[in-house]
Amino acid sequence: MQGIKNISRSRAQESSAAIEKLYITMRHLFNRGFYKPMGVSGDTLREALLSLRPEIYGSIAEEKAELNGLLYVIERLPIGIEECRFVNLTSDEGYSKSHFKAIVPPKRKRNCYRIDDEQMNVEITRGRSDIYDILTHLTFIYIESYKIKDRVIIDDNTEIARDWVKLEQVIQANAKLNLVEREQAISHVSNILGRTFAEITDIYDAFGTATQPDRFLHVIYWLGRLAIEEAQGGPKRTITFSPILRERLGHHIHGEIWADNIKMVLKQNGLLERPIHIISANMHSVMNSVYAPFVLKTKFKDKTDFSGFEELSKANNGVLRDKVEEEALKNGMIAMPDTSGTNIDVQIFDAAKIDFAKTAFHNIKIADKPPVIIVMDYAFGEQAYETIDELLKPFKEGKLRSFLNVESVSIMGKAGILEGGKGDIMIPSAHINEGTGDNYPFNNELTSEMFAGQGIPVYSGPMVTVLGTSLQNKDLLRFFNESTWGVIGLEMEGSHYQKAVQSASKIRKSINPDVKVRYAYYASDNPLETGSTLASGGLGTTGVKPTYMITIKILEQIFNN
Repeated sequence: MQGIKNISRSRAQESSAAIEKLYITMRHLFNRGFYKPMGVSGDTLREALLSLRPEIYGSIAEEKAELNGLLYVIERLPIGIEECRFVNLTSDEGYSKSHFKAIVPPKRKRNCYRIDDEQMNVEITRGRSDIYDILTHLTFIYIESYKIKDRVIIDDNTEIARDWVKLEQVIQANAKLNLVEREQAISHVSNILGRTFAEITDIYDAFGTATQPDRFLHVIYWLGRLAIEEAQGGPKRTITFSPILRERLGHHIHGEIWADNIKMVLKQNGLLERPIHIISANMHSVMNSVYAPFVLKTKFKDKTDFSGFEELSKANNGVLRDKVEEEALKNGMIAMPDTSGTNIDVQIFDAAKIDFAKTAFHNIKIADKPPVIIVMDYAFGEQAYETIDELLKPFKEGKLRSFLNVESVSIMGKAGILEGGKGDIMIPSAHINEGTGDNYPFNNELTSEMFAGQGIPVYSGPMVTVLGTSLQNKDLLRFFNESTWGVIGLEMEGSHYQKAVQSASKIRKSINPDVKVRYAYYASDNPLETGSTLASGGLGTTGVKPTYMITIKILEQIFNN
């Protein structure tokens, strides 16, 4: 037993070292300005990722291709990036005003621009975490591309496998495939990837789009083609960082614009001196919690009924969602779509203008100074510090400074869980920063007892803030969970939020030193369980009930003060 524990600890230490190496290497390559991912300069990054073997990348260290991990990554990178030999990471440098059409990945908010046949520009406006995310995803697909190359080039690099020739004919024909042609192509690709016909058939449609249903074949072909050309002496794929990005990163440029826009709207509406409550959540949970039960009375039986929220969450119910938003805009809500480049939309709720008789909180008695609620969409990793840090600073107008009366900061998010399953609730007591000695204990206004008896398991304890969800490693997470750390889950923003709150309240004194904080998360995945990682698929409606349970509890505390 002791030997097993020692092996587990050794693997956790190895994984921790790999994450640190990834972190240091990516910063070094960024400062350098460019690198070739499959060349000498990319060796350390590849080796560290292969040593870490993140759960989300599945069989990255094996000969066979990783299908679920590839789908996860492709959904977070711009369409067409597999064709590009050059990837240029830039700041917001004016491409939105050009003829180039922005390409936004389906599962990640970032503007990308296809410059020509060989180059893709990716705008970085969300801080270092965005860079870590992209570089690890690109490293993964390049490693996968070399697996394809190794199975395609045979006989001492002199002959190309027949399966590849057949795939190339399909791609060059550029025609819509019928069932027979598609299954013939899948048969050839299964040999190329070292996967069964059934495995590829099961995931094939998930890669497709309305205009490109056979995109899976296209992705595999272009990943393999560029790797083959590299191996045969052609130009190597290159990742560059624009000089403007290197100059701006870390200076809170987008976060400052974002925060100033919010404060200006507060001033214009006479809200600067009112009690302010900040909530980090999605753009529907607060709005729906307040207005939907009244607007859609027939969908809600009572306050404990969540089926109405599930109905609203269905993709085909846009008309219902529009109806709720229309009522909200007439009854105290101000919508602020982002124009700063942070990709963080904002809603402001003025309780003085809300007719609570037309809401789910009709029994609430508002204080003499009605609260103002600022709801911000999810930040991404270190961007959480940049945005909250700027928002908590005084509003400057000429030589005048106006301090915000911030009474609480609440975070409602989704996170990985280490003790339960998808949809469970986590109430953190502290955030631990992975890879550093930083930890942030706090008094959480939310407790596990508040959610007891409602049919959803609730866990309480410390949570770890990770460098990136794509770097989840089972051995390291198990160590965090089973050691004296007692970590119950992992996410990407918690310690960054708390760092900003502590700086503003305890050091800068720009907000109330007794500001209340609330943190609660619902589980999106369990990386310790095989088949339950983020790459295994979405939550469906599983996350609806915990989302609204948490949101309603936060709102009750704010309105009841």
